[in-house]
Amino acid sequence: MSSPLVIFDLDGTLIDTAPDLIDSLNHTIAPVGLAPMTLDDLHHLVGQGARVMIKRAFELRNVPLDEADADTLFNNFVEHYRHNMPGQSQPFAGTVECLERLAAAGMTLAICTNKSEALAIPLIETLGLSDHFAAITGGDTFPVRKPDAAHIFGTIERAGGSRERAVMIGDSINDILAAQNAGIPSIGVDFGYSDVPIASLSPSTVISHFDALTDDLVRDLLVAGKVVS
Repeated sequence: MSSPLVIFDLDGTLIDTAPDLIDSLNHTIAPVGLAPMTLDDLHHLVGQGARVMIKRAFELRNVPLDEADADTLFNNFVEHYRHNMPGQSQPFAGTVECLERLAAAGMTLAICTNKSEALAIPLIETLGLSDHFAAITGGDTFPVRKPDAAHIFGTIERAGGSRERAVMIGDSINDILAAQNAGIPSIGVDFGYSDVPIASLSPSTVISHFDALTDDLVRDLLVAGKVVS
């Protein structure tokens, strides 16, 4: 039997990347005359990777995005973000201790994010966290991304886990829907970037701090296959 596999989202779940995402976005859109975004806009921007974030910024400013410019803007975003990595981005409180605790309990860990590999993997590396994870998959690793269940299935396969022994941790509708579509339990974190209360998305359970993410909770979810109250 494979060990339990705990799959984490990245932005807004493991790492507080908000200041750097907004900084790189504003660097990208300033030359084309868009007014800067603020942290208050973040909930409407993130979740589907940098390309969609740029598109949503134009939509929020009611400015049409010329598709011919989209690649250039994306490349500018990636260059700025990577050059300044990790910037102000830091793991949320209790993250490292949680990863160590779950690993010590015999659990395998992975990351499933809609952030591109070119941004996700270097970020985890510069923060010194990559050794914790058996697999890191991004929004461009497979032909599909969250909330498509195949993104989770591909992550499970790369991590050497099984669907029956996997749990998804995330802060957004894409994370919870992906878990539901994959038929695995989910844990919502209420300190992330969701624009609606995470409990309203019907995860299996909700935590407010990584201190609450214990191996007992993971095992209980795997046994129950549904909400643990």
